[in-house]
Amino acid sequence: MSAMIAIVDYQMGNIRSVQKAFQKMGSDVIVTSKARDLENSKGIVLPGVGAFKDCISNLHSYGLVETIIRSIEKGKPFLGICLGLQSLFEESEEFGRSKGLGVFKGSVVRFQLENLKIPHMGWNTVNFVNRHPIMEEDLDGSYFYFVHSYYVKPEDTEIIGGTTNYGIDFVSMVCKDNIIATQFHPEKSQKAGLKLLKGFTNFVYSS
Repeated sequence: MSAMIAIVDYQMGNIRSVQKAFQKMGSDVIVTSKARDLENSKGIVLPGVGAFKDCISNLHSYGLVETIIRSIEKGKPFLGICLGLQSLFEESEEFGRSKGLGVFKGSVVRFQLENLKIPHMGWNTVNFVNRHPIMEEDLDGSYFYFVHSYYVKPEDTEIIGGTTNYGIDFVSMVCKDNIIATQFHPEKSQKAGLKLLKGFTNFVYSS
């Protein structure tokens, strides 16, 4: 029997920190590379740090792309973290054009900043503009942890869940129906991040 929430392990990033954050709240989670576990779960978490092209390539290698897309289309709660957010879009300009999962229309582009360091690394605030059911508590003004050189540019502005300023205002969270995805790392964001993960867990259990 698979766990309630399946954390996708496709060899990109520190999956264990995500697992520990959910377990800290008593969530029923499993770390897996198996499509069957994703199919049997009630919710999917796609974390990741690294290159966009490698992310998509690894998901294909493990045979997970179709399962993830099909699960999203069926309405299964889905949480994307960092690279997991970026992978949802049509393409990225990182190391040349690479195709993404195409769940959302739009692209992933690099910061073009003259006076600020890239990557954007450290604590920053999120302006939440689209309240999703996982937002059980008011997190406006809370700090979240970021590590990234690229950000998403959605064609549909209605999916924007939050924005952050780093030289420019960029999209740091998207949400639509069963899909929630963040550019920041909730598992590294202390109390505010744990509240967000708790909200996602409750969303999964109530779906």
